[in-house]
Amino acid sequence: MAIAQGATNTFKVGLLDGTFDLAAGSFKIALYTGAASIGPDTTAYTTDGEVVASGYTAGGEALTISQVPTIGNQTGNATAYLSFSNVTWTSALTARGALIYQVGSGNPSVCVLDFGADKTSTTTFTVQFPAVTSTAAIIRIS
Repeated sequence: MAIAQGATNTFKVGLLDGTFDLAAGSFKIALYTGAASIGPDTTAYTTDGEVVASGYTAGGEALTISQVPTIGNQTGNATAYLSFSNVTWTSALTARGALIYQVGSGNPSVCVLDFGADKTSTTTFTVQFPAVTSTAAIIRIS
């Protein structure tokens, strides 16, 4: 398996059993090389295939919730969504994807991001999240 983008099964079940605190929980994003094997079946943060580079710390960077869970269109089948602020590493590195996970209690996985190809920076590496709307936010449930 390579990197497969999407919400993880752990996240889907965790929404129903109370594992995740999406309003006030602590979340991180870790970067991975093309050698990583992460996707919907990834249950928790793993170091297997994680980026190793000067200026990158294992476990990744803390994420700031930029939009707490909210409802978009409130008529009919509304979409709930949340998002994070962009995150930056000030170092030269190459990554193929990322894993968002909640910190603590086994570091359960939220979702996997596939960058589509290796992305390389020479000075600053930024993961830019999509617009914070009910149709574009990084995490949406409808």
